[in-house]
Amino acid sequence: MSPLTQTLLMILAAYLAGSISSAVLVCRMRGLPDPRLQGSGNPGATNVLRIGGASSAAMVLFFDMLKGAVPSYLAYLMGIDAVSLGLIAIAACLGHIYPVFFGFKGGKGVATAFGAMAPIGDDLAICLMASWVVLLLISRYSSLAAILTALLAPLYTWWLDDRFTIPVAMLSTLIIIRHKDNIQRLLKGEESKVSRKKRPKKS
Repeated sequence: MSPLTQTLLMILAAYLAGSISSAVLVCRMRGLPDPRLQGSGNPGATNVLRIGGASSAAMVLFFDMLKGAVPSYLAYLMGIDAVSLGLIAIAACLGHIYPVFFGFKGGKGVATAFGAMAPIGDDLAICLMASWVVLLLISRYSSLAAILTALLAPLYTWWLDDRFTIPVAMLSTLIIIRHKDNIQRLLKGEESKVSRKKRPKKS
């Protein structure tokens, strides 16, 4: 099989993997409202946190990252070049954003993008997660934490393993473009802060 054929097949496989909506499936499994119709309307971990609590959000985050990590890591093991790895990772994110199995209405692609970056190394994965958590705790804005972490990701990659700076920069650009509306709301002071679903008090 030629390198081009391998790359095209992996791009298709990554898109199909990304099209599996973890948020919708976890909410169905747990008897929660459809995240596309509740809260922010975004089928991602942050919105599931709002409507279903931390454990459901953690499941969504894990599976969203996994569907970015698996295609990227498999492509790396196949010896596919760095730029093509970036295209494969972007395909997984586009699957999450425009899922063929869920009416092409998906999430922002942040967890899937970070998952695709994670196989580059444990040190990069730790830097990304630590940056996102710290920025979220400071700002209380999930979107701002994602945008700033995306801006930092190519710098971390250049410092830790510069072979993958270009594909990571490609993913970061996609994340920032996807947050265009959030950036406008942040500038206007209209963006919603993260809050957990409160459990009803027992009488």
